[in-house]
Amino acid sequence: MRIGIVAPSCRLEEAVAGQLPVLARAAYGADAPDFIIHPQCFLSEGHFAGPDAARADAFVDLANDPNIDAIWFARGGYGACRVVDQALPRLASVAGDKAYLGYSDAGFLLAGLYAAGIGRIAHGPMPSDVKRAGGDAAVLRGLDWLMAPHKTAHAAPKQVAFNLTVLSQLLGTALQPDLTDHVLMVEEVGEYMYRIDRSLFHLTSNPGIRKIAGLMLGRCSDVPDNDPDFVLTEEEVARHWCTQSGIAYLGRADIGHDAENTVVPFG
Repeated sequence: MRIGIVAPSCRLEEAVAGQLPVLARAAYGADAPDFIIHPQCFLSEGHFAGPDAARADAFVDLANDPNIDAIWFARGGYGACRVVDQALPRLASVAGDKAYLGYSDAGFLLAGLYAAGIGRIAHGPMPSDVKRAGGDAAVLRGLDWLMAPHKTAHAAPKQVAFNLTVLSQLLGTALQPDLTDHVLMVEEVGEYMYRIDRSLFHLTSNPGIRKIAGLMLGRCSDVPDNDPDFVLTEEEVARHWCTQSGIAYLGRADIGHDAENTVVPFG
């Protein structure tokens, strides 16, 4: 199996790239995949892994390569929204035969692919997670999904997962997928509680989101202290906005910006 790795947001560290084949060989032996790491991953232009055009071109190169079976987004950060409109219209039919895996800022691309009906999509661990405590297990969890045979039948009910801020920002754009009757899982990291509250207001006010089967809340980590204390917890604000909008609140989801982040296949 050949897995293409591209960095649509921030730069991938060379040390992380070097760990991947070692980890894969230890886990899978002779069945370990080949990693095709696009040179763009190591570019640097300010905040980004190279200019917008280079990041878009790299994704298109790998997605349109018939010899690559899956695309693994290298890491999050910020920048995928700047390339998605340049990339998606250039995808050939072969791009629809691939699996795509990532989370965080990669959610812009996951949403666009899902909205266009391209490929098999999942929210889950990325190569950069190897740097976390327990990150080896997270990376192998992602690899297990990428390497597993994928059936065409969808789970019941349908499901998707996104970073809350990313999903909130793409609502109303061409990237917004039809999530009717889906269980929607959202997670967050590094945001004040009032911003989580505001994003949940925006999310649950969207007419398309109000058609979901229900909302599950993943982990909200590294929440800065609010002054004055916001008092309400992330689950309390999630329940509040679900009640206000008539969306069923379905409890907690096992997703987040951590090594325990599970794989959530879309559909």
